[in-house]
Amino acid sequence: MESFAPSTRYSELSTRYSSLGIKMGKPTGFMEYTRTLPVVRPPAERISDWQEFHLHSPEEALREQGARCMDCGVPFCHTGRMIGGAASGCPINNLIPEWNDLVYRGHWREALSRLHHTNNFPEFTGRVCPAPCEGSCVLGISDNPVTIKTIEQAIIDKGFEAGWVVPEPPPVRTGKEIAVIGSGPAGLACAAQLNRAGHWVTVFERADRVGGLLMYGIPNMKLEKTLVERRTDLMAAEGVQFVTSTHVGYDYPAGRLMQEFDAVVLCGGATRPRNLTIEGRDLAGIYFAMEFLHGNTRSLLDSNHEDGRYLSAKDQDVIVIGGGDTGTDCVGTALRHGCKSLVQFEILSKPPDERAPDNPWPQWPKVYRLDYGQEEVAAVFGQDPRTYYVMSKQFIGDETGKLRGVQTVQIEWTSNNNGGSVPREIPGTEREWPVQMVLLAMGFLGPETDGLLSQLGVVIDARGNVRINEDKMTSVSGVFAAGDMARGQSLVVWAIADGRRAAKGVDKYLMGETTLP
Repeated sequence: MESFAPSTRYSELSTRYSSLGIKMGKPTGFMEYTRTLPVVRPPAERISDWQEFHLHSPEEALREQGARCMDCGVPFCHTGRMIGGAASGCPINNLIPEWNDLVYRGHWREALSRLHHTNNFPEFTGRVCPAPCEGSCVLGISDNPVTIKTIEQAIIDKGFEAGWVVPEPPPVRTGKEIAVIGSGPAGLACAAQLNRAGHWVTVFERADRVGGLLMYGIPNMKLEKTLVERRTDLMAAEGVQFVTSTHVGYDYPAGRLMQEFDAVVLCGGATRPRNLTIEGRDLAGIYFAMEFLHGNTRSLLDSNHEDGRYLSAKDQDVIVIGGGDTGTDCVGTALRHGCKSLVQFEILSKPPDERAPDNPWPQWPKVYRLDYGQEEVAAVFGQDPRTYYVMSKQFIGDETGKLRGVQTVQIEWTSNNNGGSVPREIPGTEREWPVQMVLLAMGFLGPETDGLLSQLGVVIDARGNVRINEDKMTSVSGVFAAGDMARGQSLVVWAIADGRRAAKGVDKYLMGETTLP
């Protein structure tokens, strides 16, 4: 079993503070201050535009929240383990107790230094990460956890505002050249770390803008694209080269890639969407979530939607099939288009309001949450758009081949002979829903295996992902893989963690050893 001991740095800092008679944080802070929620724009206001909904809390309030970090002795918030199929603690092992304490004491620049030690892009994770760190906060056993995510965002935002975040090119270059394929969070993290080690890094992106999922997969109101551009501009100033509108494996053959670079890192993501192959699937009006989200953001950035080159939900009855972050983003986007109505189908049961007995701390708490999109729908239409235990049976079209309805049935989950659960339809619960736009947000099956992967000849594992070893190297020497392409669909923070670990593997492969964190 893996150890859940605190990080070495946390232990060193705690010991140093103890020798000076100083306690980490405010010993009674968790008893004196209550958790305050992140400050966001009101739902009824923010749905009228595409601007970010996150706001800043007053500094004094943030210092009080940092004081709630309770000097727990063995912090689980930065463990970064998978327990019960979900992340427990921070996958990039953020030194959370350290920077909570520094914020409480008002040492913001030092807090930024500790944050950047483990996280290349806290301005991203502070906005889009679901915060598994908070789910495993020790204070959360008996009280509301520390607002770790809010403090993280505040630290990096203050750092940029104060001018503390500046380009830091490496003092020495190794002469080694590395290609990173894909500019999502895994690719960017890997590139940043390899550049820090002194290697020359070229990042290839098949889209017209850098950022991958961060640019086109996450809507602007959740993560403003100026933040992505600000960070990639910083990386470019540090020496990373970005090549856009280049689909490696098609207009840039894999053979050329292997000839021109000393190592290659595959960070193309898990981009094959899960389909819903029921009767009527070929009707006009049924789209994959990423098709909807990508087109919306690109049109927004290109022309503020004036070019009309996006799938509009305006004045339509919309049904989003599938939950998760992607489903929520579809909900928030369709609402801003001005949809007529909006429903979100969930095939699973509604989560409980509190942890179930089989979901103990420090597992990720599988409890009912009202995410930003559902909160916005509730503000407009009066209720959470999600309906549970719903299975789609058939799409229904009109005489012109356009979608006009979807037939569903209620289900219940029953045990099978293999110890798993299977859905059972409940007779008499059939229903037809009026709809002109359906968005499929049911997850992803893995990377695209034609093109680059087939040309390289890398081995694909039983789950359909690129097989890697402990150093993130594939079955082909000198070719590495990181993020969703090797892990499968996951969180942005896991992608960053994998990108950093792949960079260590590449550095070790090229130099014989590595000092990358």
